[in-house]
Amino acid sequence: MQYEVSSLEEYFESIPKERVESVRKLYLTIKDNLPNGFEERINYGHIGFVVPHSTYPKGYHCDPKSPLPFIGIASQKNFISLYHMGIYADLELYNWFIEEYPKHSKRKLDMGKGCIRLKKMDDIPYDLIKELVSKINPEQWIKLYESNFNPQKE
Repeated sequence: MQYEVSSLEEYFESIPKERVESVRKLYLTIKDNLPNGFEERINYGHIGFVVPHSTYPKGYHCDPKSPLPFIGIASQKNFISLYHMGIYADLELYNWFIEEYPKHSKRKLDMGKGCIRLKKMDDIPYDLIKELVSKINPEQWIKLYESNFNPQKE
């Protein structure tokens, strides 16, 4: 679900009331542990953390006018989504996360290649997410992004 909002507070006001506390805690966990250089914004109707154009002028290959996305948080119909582009682009990080998850949650991991679906608000592995988001800084993300997608090839 995308919300037509332009600020963080509007986003929190728009999502289901029973999720506000969990989404806010997830947002703060990411914001407080993400390496310096990422920029917070409402991106694609959700909370996002991006590499700004001032750091990476090329922008996102799908829309160069948009900054390079890295992490997103979205309140969906039946769960909270945590989108982490680093997990999508780095098999070693992806495997690390899959191995660590059972140590932090009693629930089965539900994820796609870069989307972690958090269905139970009382079992969000905040400590694991804290560790995950601290693992890649903007420079590392740009290098990883460009090694997986080379805009000059198109």
